[in-house]
Amino acid sequence: MSDIVLTTLNAKYLHASLGLRYLLANMGELRARTQLLEFTWDQRATEVAERLLTRSPRIIGLGVYIWNAVESLTLVQVLKAVAPEVVIVLGGPEVSYEQAAQPITALADYVIAGQGDLAFSELCRRLLAGEQPAEKIISPSPPPLDELALPYDEYSDEDIAHRLVYVEASRGCPFKCEFCLSSLDKTAWPFDLDRFLAAMARLHQRGVRHFKFVDRTFNLNVKASRRILQFFLDRMSDDLFLHFEVIPDHLPDGLKELLVKFPPGTLQLEVGVQSFNPQVQQRISRRQDNAATEENLRWLREQTHAHLHADLIIGLPGEALDSFAAGFNRLWALRPHEIQVGLLKRLRGAPIARHTVEFGMRYDPQPPYTLLANGDLDFAAMQRLTRFARYWDMVANSGRFAHALPLLLGDDAFGRFLQFSDWLYAATGQTHRIALPRLFQLLHQALCDEFDADEEEALTALAHDCAAFGAKGCPEFLHGHLQQVQQQARREAKSPPARQARHLPG
Repeated sequence: MSDIVLTTLNAKYLHASLGLRYLLANMGELRARTQLLEFTWDQRATEVAERLLTRSPRIIGLGVYIWNAVESLTLVQVLKAVAPEVVIVLGGPEVSYEQAAQPITALADYVIAGQGDLAFSELCRRLLAGEQPAEKIISPSPPPLDELALPYDEYSDEDIAHRLVYVEASRGCPFKCEFCLSSLDKTAWPFDLDRFLAAMARLHQRGVRHFKFVDRTFNLNVKASRRILQFFLDRMSDDLFLHFEVIPDHLPDGLKELLVKFPPGTLQLEVGVQSFNPQVQQRISRRQDNAATEENLRWLREQTHAHLHADLIIGLPGEALDSFAAGFNRLWALRPHEIQVGLLKRLRGAPIARHTVEFGMRYDPQPPYTLLANGDLDFAAMQRLTRFARYWDMVANSGRFAHALPLLLGDDAFGRFLQFSDWLYAATGQTHRIALPRLFQLLHQALCDEFDADEEEALTALAHDCAAFGAKGCPEFLHGHLQQVQQQARREAKSPPARQARHLPG
């Protein structure tokens, strides 16, 4: 039994809520009366409600996000139907803005709009003391970071063994990109670095080897970034993996000096490019030096072992199809390991809403509020691009088709993949659940019939792609070429290095 239960509906079990652990760590004297229970958004609301209510809570704190907004509403409806006496307190970005338009906030008892690390525990104290605050919407100022208890000891041994561990060395963002809620921040606030690194050392000692940093601007403060990178270099192991989000046009020599030291498989950098169009960048208040971005991406690709995950957004106001295509090809030429093609979303509270009328921005009224059409891209075009993004994930970002992909893309990556995307949808009517053997068959058919590739070259490329993943999922029509590829690999593995071959008797 717990007087207070903190909960949310995660996208997957793999994810562990950093926000809830901040709340738990900062409950003060109420910590012993508080329990954290996490679920996934695909669990039935009645089952989630039952498990919550078996704890006999007086207060339930629910984290609401864009990915669980619909399911969270259903959960609150069930809770209010069967246990109206339980106080429901909402928090999270989805309910921090535009509360009047949301049914979930009408049902809830209180809403904490913004950073609730300290505000939630204070509200609970008042409620448990018998007070009923008059204000339903509570909008606290961002708490001083040195007053917060850090959340990392709240990760359980099970979390460490089976789930992603999220960490942050700073909060906020100094940039004003209007599609992002972080544009509402005044700046970025760093945590005390000694205190933060001491917490990272404890996590590492407990066995954490995968650290996912949620900082919006990891490389903003180079001195702090260097200390963090050196901290992990000093603890390097085969199973260490780090994820950082970096500013694409800010990569001074002090960072380069350390980035080159990370071995393969240990470092992933998420690089938000979003658009290469200067007019679009200016329109959405995004400051980005495109030449420096290209130079830095090229350097990272050529000089480091970092896995590069670069982002582009479809549908930004004033970005027509030809502009997006040019930006995509420009980014593809730099060969990041992944290009995440995102569809513009109108996040509640994000300043991108100011362009709605001028650019005819029409969004899906249901979460995640994806752009349906605008003045440059009609609904049919957006549907094509939505399929493009899905198929790009399936084929290019999966890494399964490294040999066949160059044959498919040729010298116009965007144009040819859009052609392939149209063909694939016409052939299958599907954007999901295409089995891997069938996908190999479809790629072979597209390469030979739609793009006039040499059939032998296409079969050999696809066979190499089968072999690269242990031949799992390899369809029967490729078995002959797969055997040839495997035999060649065995011969090469047995043959002496070229510098030795000249000394063998001939």
